[in-house]
Amino acid sequence: MSLHKLVLIASLVIFGIGTVWKISTWFRYSVGPQGSRFSMSQRIAAALKGVLASLFSPKVISAFFADALFQRPILREDPYRWYMHMSIFAGFAMLFVLHALDNYLMVHLYNGYAATLNPFLFLRDVGGALVVVGVIMAINRRFIRKERRPRTSSMDVYAIVMVALIILSGFLLESTKITSQAAFQRMADEYTMGGTDEDIKALEAYWSENFGVVVANAKVPYSAAVLAKGKEVHQANCEQCHAAPVWGFGGYAISVALRPLAAGLDAARLPDILTWVHYLACLFLLAYLPFSKMFHMIASPISLMASAAMGANSDPANVATRQMIELDACTHCGTCTMTCSVAVAINEFPNVNILPSEKIRALKKFATGADVDDKELRAIQQGVMLCTNCNRCGLVCPSGIQLRDLWFAARERLLSQGVAEPNLLSPLAYYRGLERENIDKDQYQKPLDAALNVMSGPKGRPSDAVVKVGEKAILGELSRSIQANSFSNCYRCGLCTNSCPVVRNYEHPVEELGLLPHQMMHAIGLRCWDLVFNSRMLWGCLGCYQCQENCPQCVSITDIMYELKNRAISRKNEELAI
Repeated sequence: MSLHKLVLIASLVIFGIGTVWKISTWFRYSVGPQGSRFSMSQRIAAALKGVLASLFSPKVISAFFADALFQRPILREDPYRWYMHMSIFAGFAMLFVLHALDNYLMVHLYNGYAATLNPFLFLRDVGGALVVVGVIMAINRRFIRKERRPRTSSMDVYAIVMVALIILSGFLLESTKITSQAAFQRMADEYTMGGTDEDIKALEAYWSENFGVVVANAKVPYSAAVLAKGKEVHQANCEQCHAAPVWGFGGYAISVALRPLAAGLDAARLPDILTWVHYLACLFLLAYLPFSKMFHMIASPISLMASAAMGANSDPANVATRQMIELDACTHCGTCTMTCSVAVAINEFPNVNILPSEKIRALKKFATGADVDDKELRAIQQGVMLCTNCNRCGLVCPSGIQLRDLWFAARERLLSQGVAEPNLLSPLAYYRGLERENIDKDQYQKPLDAALNVMSGPKGRPSDAVVKVGEKAILGELSRSIQANSFSNCYRCGLCTNSCPVVRNYEHPVEELGLLPHQMMHAIGLRCWDLVFNSRMLWGCLGCYQCQENCPQCVSITDIMYELKNRAISRKNEELAI
């Protein structure tokens, strides 16, 4: 067995094993806590059932052709990126069929097929040129264009470098073969049946004149008789499988530039070296594909079709599987980050997990059970908690990833593991309340109690975890804000308490909340900070502004609540080193 075949088989084996391993993670792990309720076999069975039920669904078929192949979501969001993706995709598809599979597919489709005949020679270079255009556009977008784009990771660089290496080595290989006298000699020895040395010399002269072969120590110009003889030999032995090299316009253009160096490059056996470079680059890309971000070529179409097929009442086992697929479907394009309503928070908090496009990598590590220390956990949790659940990211994702559901599932998984989250007590967690019916009853209240215990102690009683605040600091911050400083206008009429939906929710509100809204304003005036920060009213406030709208003294009660909560959470985050 030749070395070429051994390398090919080894690459295919690594690709196969890697792909099977990667797909198995879709059924072995989960982002949210509910996935752990199902075994791997149950999730595989549920997935097969779902596939069979929706395989020929019009939505699934439309998603495959319009969204996966034609890439409609990208076109809708950014035509520049669509041209870039389609150039690379269409170019590689042409090269895969016309070049990589020519000995396995094309020879059976076309009688007398030869890679050096038209239209195959021309179309192969068209495919390569399309990829080159796409790579240039990708480099321009990633490194040159001034836009709000995601951070460039090592995987982004790897993808661009590998694609560029494959295409450039292919064009260089084509160009050196055009000029190589050694390559011509091997071809002549193999295909010119019964040709004499004189015939070979005449053919060499003809190819030197018309096909760009650079002949060392050639006696030029060639005589008309020699060229005529060479043409006869060419028509008899070569014409049926060789078009003029100018049709391979990419390689031919480079070969023209390399002609002065062609003899030296041929003597250094550069065509043989480039053959191995091109071959190994292609096979390395294939073998490493399951372990790189380029696995999205497989995962993204599946994600798009799964998103189209699954509705709100889908099997929880399939939801867990879909979310794991979505982690691999991410292309790190950054569209989600460019539309995120809280992405600007990265300027205040140096945590990359705030950006949607950067959360995926951390969630993948977290979901697959990799070692994640407490600091990393808190960074992930801050990223998913700051999300406002507006779903702007999910609506524009070209891979069909249900990003809002992904963040919510990760948040619940973190909370189920007992990681206390102070922001859970703020309106940032409002979406969690709306999703209460989709959360296990036992799991809904526990994180709330844990967060409240961290901030103020259970049932509003002081504890070792009580927020430590300085009287001067708090008063100074309230005084700097016109809205927050309005607490001094309160004369405790009680209208804010009577209009508060949180107060009305309890039969005995004083016992449950500690302080009522009007009492909160009075406690602030008396500087009773322990009462203020240990009150459940502060953390139970929904931010609905009913109290503020009904206040006859124009006290900005809701704004004061926001100010106090933000200060308390900020202090606690500083203690937790987030």
